[in-house]
Amino acid sequence: MTTGLYLFSNDLRLHDNPALQRAADEVDTLLCVYCLPLSKVNRLPYHTNPLGPWRQQFLLQSLADLDLQLTELGQQLLIVLEHPLNTLPALITQYNITRLYRSQHAGYYENQSWQTLTERYPYLIFTTTPSHTLFTPEALPFHIEQLPPTFSQFRKLVDDLPIRQPLPDLARLPPPPKNMLHFDVLSPLLTHRPSVFQGGEQAALRQLEGYFASRAPSDYKQTRNALDGWENSTKLSPWLALGSLSANTLIERLQHYESHVERNNSTAWIKFELLWREYFQWYAHRYPTRLFAFQGIKPHRPNTSYYAERYRRWCNGNTPYPIVNACMHQLNQTGYMSNRGRQLVASCLVHELSLDWRYGAAYFEQQLLDYDVASNWGNWQYIAGVGADPKEHRHFHLEKQTQRYDPDGAFIRKWKGDQHDGNLDAMDAADWPQL
Repeated sequence: MTTGLYLFSNDLRLHDNPALQRAADEVDTLLCVYCLPLSKVNRLPYHTNPLGPWRQQFLLQSLADLDLQLTELGQQLLIVLEHPLNTLPALITQYNITRLYRSQHAGYYENQSWQTLTERYPYLIFTTTPSHTLFTPEALPFHIEQLPPTFSQFRKLVDDLPIRQPLPDLARLPPPPKNMLHFDVLSPLLTHRPSVFQGGEQAALRQLEGYFASRAPSDYKQTRNALDGWENSTKLSPWLALGSLSANTLIERLQHYESHVERNNSTAWIKFELLWREYFQWYAHRYPTRLFAFQGIKPHRPNTSYYAERYRRWCNGNTPYPIVNACMHQLNQTGYMSNRGRQLVASCLVHELSLDWRYGAAYFEQQLLDYDVASNWGNWQYIAGVGADPKEHRHFHLEKQTQRYDPDGAFIRKWKGDQHDGNLDAMDAADWPQL
């Protein structure tokens, strides 16, 4: 009898999960695990909690849905409130694990933990399978070390590549170990904050079908930059980020729409956005630690710093810029912000406030439902001029942007962006409070 351990991470789904399919094909019994360290640490130097309340609620809902679906296949999800390095060694011993599986992950720290385990247990078989990206490393027309320095160059190389078709739905999974204990750790943690986003694979597939059952894909390019409104974009990013929705399944559904309804510039732009996501995944693999570095992948450090009061005002939506305030209020109250809003507030933090871009990236990591390590930190580097942007500066004129995207002020009024005290630096440096 071969017993495997499957470590869920950025792949909280049963549909089109090549890593889980491989585990199902190779072992007799399977222990399904998710590690959820929830320590409320004020992470220095950014003064953030890596898992804010909106992200946590969405993640817990996603785990509850995954557990339910695993139960229908005779499996169950063991959720451990510990870091993998603190809990997997005991599980390996307790259940006599001989094989460990996971999906490929773009995160440096997640990969370091996995590498540490492989070094501690050289006699076990560790298998990593791509399931978070459209392409596998082998399918790319270049080695990861030769990743093109810009998205445009990347897109030219991959735009016409065949994209893997989604796998058939899992018909079975190996059973869990007979002596496996199951504790309900989710129920005490679940909160009920009102949200239009419901975590989990089933909600993801409903949103996917609902979106493509409408005419919205045909207008995507014209509506995607709207600051508010459910129907203006696909709203699939939170489920893509957690892997509750396969990017390959999304592409397949898009192709079906183009074949049976309409193919135009808007539907092509949906693929364009997915290729941007794809680029940042491989960018994170190419630059694992430099993804978090102040100077990014550039030779020179940016001319910005850390001003505690400015950062606090930006986080709270209390700057002299109403459009930025409104976007930040929306983020803090919903866990979501439009693509255009993210660009505006990031540009403001870097250029108007002269702040270290990493503080903005860390705050987004805490707040965003759709936080994805590669997309988040890669996009922030892009705006800050230390990443893959050949122009090096993405400075958005906030007044012009307001006139274009909120000409009647409806968004600012809705999210109370004009309610600020007008000051930016109310204290001398020596009096700056600790956040």
